Amino acid sequence: MSHTTGARAHGTDHRSIDSVAARLDDELIALRRDIHHHPEGPGEERRTAAIVADRLRAAGLAVTTGVGGRGVVGVLRGGSHRPGRAVAYRADMDAVPPKGQISGGGTEPAHLCGHDVNTTVGVGVAQVLARLRHRLSGTVMFIFQPAEESLTGARDMLDAGVLEGGPAGPEEIHTLHCGPFPVGQFGITPGTGMPGQDRGSVTLSGPGAAERARQLAAEINALATVTTPKTAADVEQLVADFQTPDGPLARFLFVQASASEKGVVSLSYRCWPEERYMEVRETIRGIAQRYDGAQVSFPDEPFPAMVGPADLGHAAGRYLRRHLGPDAVTVLHAAIPFSGEDFALFLDRVPGTYTFLGVRAPGAGITTSYPHFGDFDPDERAIGHGVRAMAGWLAERARRG
Repeated sequence: MSHTTGARAHGTDHRSIDSVAARLDDELIALRRDIHHHPEGPGEERRTAAIVADRLRAAGLAVTTGVGGRGVVGVLRGGSHRPGRAVAYRADMDAVPPKGQISGGGTEPAHLCGHDVNTTVGVGVAQVLARLRHRLSGTVMFIFQPAEESLTGARDMLDAGVLEGGPAGPEEIHTLHCGPFPVGQFGITPGTGMPGQDRGSVTLSGPGAAERARQLAAEINALATVTTPKTAADVEQLVADFQTPDGPLARFLFVQASASEKGVVSLSYRCWPEERYMEVRETIRGIAQRYDGAQVSFPDEPFPAMVGPADLGHAAGRYLRRHLGPDAVTVLHAAIPFSGEDFALFLDRVPGTYTFLGVRAPGAGITTSYPHFGDFDPDERAIGHGVRAMAGWLAERARRG
C-alpha cells in the first residue's frame, strides 16, 4: 500500500494510522472469522453486538447498547486540545436470511453480504483511532447497525435518537460495504448509490381470476428494463455497467410480480432515477385498468433511494487516490438495480459517503465477491485496506476545516 509523504505530522496522518493498523491485522482477521462462523439474521445480532461492544469498551470508547434493538454505539473523543467536528461511521452486523441468498444459498442465515467484514472494519477503525486519540481532532461516533437486510435497523436506530447527540451530533456519516472490485480498490458513489423500492398489489375477482392474474403479472414483469444476472458473464457485464458513464444503467426499471391462485398479483420494483416511482405506479394502474374489477393498492410510500452527495463522494475519491494511489479508486456512475440500502435513511438526515470495499481475490470468479451469491468468499486482506482507508478518511473529516 503506497502512501504520500506530505501528511500532517502533527495530526492523525496516514503513516501513523498504517503503523497502528499493521499491529491489528491478524487480530481483525480472527475477529472476522469468529463473526462469520456465528451468523445472526436481521434483529438477532445478540452475540455479534456483544462482541462489538466489548471491543469498543476495551478500546476506551463510551459505549451504548440496545439502541433501536441490537444496535451498538461507541463514541470516541479526540484530544481536548484538538477541536474539530463530529462525524459518524456506520457498519451493519446482520447475516443474510435464507430468502435473500441466491445461486447456492442455504437454509440458515449466512454472511453472504460481507457484513462480517463490514463489522470488523468498523471495529478496526475504532481501535486504530482510539490508539491515536491524542492526535485526533473532533469526535467520531461508531454506529453498529442491526437488521440492514430487512431494511428496518436504520429506521429503528434513528427513531431511538442515534444521531441526536446535542451539540456533538454528527455533521456527516460514512460507511464502507463489500463490493465486486479487486482487493485494494475502492468504489466511490458520487451522486449514485442504491435504488429504493416500491411494493403494491392488484386484486382480481370473478371467474378466471387466477389465470387473469397470471396474465397481468406477466404484463407487469414485461415493463422491466433489467433482469437478475443468471451467469458469471452476466455479473461481469453488470459490474462493468456500474462503471460506465451514461451507460445502460443510467435509467432502469427492475420488476418482480407474481400471481396467486386467489387472483392477487403481488409486485415490487426498483427504478432509477428515484423520481420515477409515481410514473411507474401510474403505468401499472393503467395496465391493471384493462382487467375488469382490478383493485390496485400501493399502501406505503416507496422506500427511499440511497444517493450520496456528489461533492462528498468526489472528496472521498480524492482522499483515497492521494493516500493509496491513483489506481485505488473506481467511480460508480450508476446505481445497482437489484439491491436496496437503509443507509439511505441516515443520508436523509446528514450528508455522507457510501464507498465499496473491493473484496475480489486475484483470479477469483466474480460471484465470490458479489454479495448474496452462495459462493461469496471475500479476500480477507480487504479488511486491512478498509481499516486504513476509513480511519484516515474519518480523521480528515473530523478535523476542523
